Amino acid sequence: MDQLSNLAINTIRILSIDAVQKANAGHPGLPMGAAPMAYVLWQRHLKHNPRNPKWPDRDRFVLSAGHGSMLLYSLLHLTGYDLSLDDIKTFRQWGSRAAGHPESFLAPGVEATTGPLGQGASNAVGMAMAERFLAGRYNKPGHTIVDHSTYALVGDGDMMEGITHEAASLAGHLRLGKLVWLYDDNKVSLDGPTSLAFTEDVGKRFEAYGWQVLRVEHGDTDIEAIDRALVAAKAETTRPSFIMVRTTIGFGSPHKAGSSEAHGSPLGAEEVKATKKNLGWDPDKQFYLPDEALAHFRTAVERGAQAEADWQKRFDAWAAANPDLAREWHMALHGELPAGWDSGLPAFSPKDELATRQSGGKVLAAIAGRVPWLVGGDADLSCSTLTTLTGQGDFDGQTGLGRNIHFGVREHAMGAIANGFAYHAGVHPFTATFFVFSDYERPALRMAAISRLPVTFVFTHDSIGVGEDGPTHQPVEQLMSLRLIPNLRVIRPADANEVVEAYRIAMKRSDGPVAVILTRQKTPTFDRSKLASANGVHKGGYVLCDAPAPQAVVIATGSEVAVALAAQEKLLAQGIRARVVSLPCWEIFAAQSPEYQDSVIPRTIKARVSIEAGVTLGWQRWVGSEGVAIGLDRFGASGPGGVLMKKFGLDADAVVHAVTSLVKT
Repeated sequence: MDQLSNLAINTIRILSIDAVQKANAGHPGLPMGAAPMAYVLWQRHLKHNPRNPKWPDRDRFVLSAGHGSMLLYSLLHLTGYDLSLDDIKTFRQWGSRAAGHPESFLAPGVEATTGPLGQGASNAVGMAMAERFLAGRYNKPGHTIVDHSTYALVGDGDMMEGITHEAASLAGHLRLGKLVWLYDDNKVSLDGPTSLAFTEDVGKRFEAYGWQVLRVEHGDTDIEAIDRALVAAKAETTRPSFIMVRTTIGFGSPHKAGSSEAHGSPLGAEEVKATKKNLGWDPDKQFYLPDEALAHFRTAVERGAQAEADWQKRFDAWAAANPDLAREWHMALHGELPAGWDSGLPAFSPKDELATRQSGGKVLAAIAGRVPWLVGGDADLSCSTLTTLTGQGDFDGQTGLGRNIHFGVREHAMGAIANGFAYHAGVHPFTATFFVFSDYERPALRMAAISRLPVTFVFTHDSIGVGEDGPTHQPVEQLMSLRLIPNLRVIRPADANEVVEAYRIAMKRSDGPVAVILTRQKTPTFDRSKLASANGVHKGGYVLCDAPAPQAVVIATGSEVAVALAAQEKLLAQGIRARVVSLPCWEIFAAQSPEYQDSVIPRTIKARVSIEAGVTLGWQRWVGSEGVAIGLDRFGASGPGGVLMKKFGLDADAVVHAVTSLVKT
């Protein structure tokens, strides 16, 4: 290794351990061991512009092993991104842009929020798929404007998590040749050597997935071997590449290198000094950046500016030749929607009795006809979720053509891959599966909410109305569980026209994900000439059917809104006036003014009853301490959906009984 490269690599190591030590928290071992491969990638191969972190045709780099965040922060600062040394000195502190794990909305150049292992690796698969989709749509003969690679640095923890297996399997199947994973193969995890629990042949596994597997045996020092592996990875266009780089965790630490002691805790003040001395550094200097090393790293600024300038010339020529596509490109990249995109959405009449999954499929297909960058798929359930985009073809990982993604039975990875599409930009992704399997997508849902990603998660078969499949497939706790996730909007529409509005909300939202929850069983389409407009969905909740001087309020979501309307009629026959409220999205309703909320669910009316085919925990927020929440605080059973609803007391008679008892008291 030449002297300048060695100095630069050690600069990454020392800056990282200084920040971890000052914070008295963090993971120093990964930055120390992975510094050589990161250096080679960022200085010799990564196409990026530190002065414009959002340049569309940049390569993407994801630190999936996000606990080693100081590696990324060191690289960002050293190569000239807007992340100062002062930011790094406040690593892991309140208000710092250098958070404990990388967060995409804090530090420029952080492509994905990572930390939960396997999520970042799967995000990278989504980014690589997005690149292929955009290349397939926008590249034209003689004009290439989308041509970049996606890199992820993964660790042993990523390799153990099941989500990574799913994502790698799909990437191999799709032959994503512009995807490269660098594996920090240091054989150490938090509890000790990986041999405690992990002895499989990782390389053979990836070969079986259809990846090109490359090996670097001396990753601590042999930067030329790392370089050759990256060259070979970039040359392979029909398979993703997996580069196994054998490293030493905590390299350079005299007493902790190669052990779990370097993994999740600061080295300690004395060991930091010993490490600096061992690497030829002044042990008494903190946050010291040698001028020669910094100048070397900052050559990335000029390289990046030139690369973007060259691309801009190509882009301008392409835009001149394809003005309509250029306008579309701008909208897609900035999350805008075409004028009139929702003018052709279907309108449903009372004669249309259909499951909301059926109306949802029709709405989604109509949107796809107007929004060419709507892309998504399902977990081998399209015949049940009905989310196939008719006439749009199946996604091809080589050409990028087709908009229907066959994720296979891989819900864990599906959600994270969709997040990768959103991180990449230029695509509005959606996923679909049965609602009970939202448990498998939950980590990705949470990460989408944290990162404010505009992803649409479609869930069908939303209750015990699923019927004969029984309790294993009947969601009970999932609806309330998803409502617990901050910044996730959960919408359970009551009829076909509420479905239309739910998708309008999902497509227009730019600062977070939306979950659309749909039925398997048929539901009536309400007569909106007699009832309130479905536009009320945009306020989260609204008075669907009022009564003069109401004595009670019945609140419902989804298919149970029809039950509430039936109960209203029965109550009126008994002389009790009840208002029916549709509350499809708690989060949006809770964001309305107190005055609006009170106009829909008046505090002066104590007789409040809710009905929803799920657990009742949480409904007290809307029915109050004196109200009644009708639901299902147990698992379901096998049997026809309609029978189950009646057996479990989710019918109009139950609502009537509850309201009557409250009004009489």
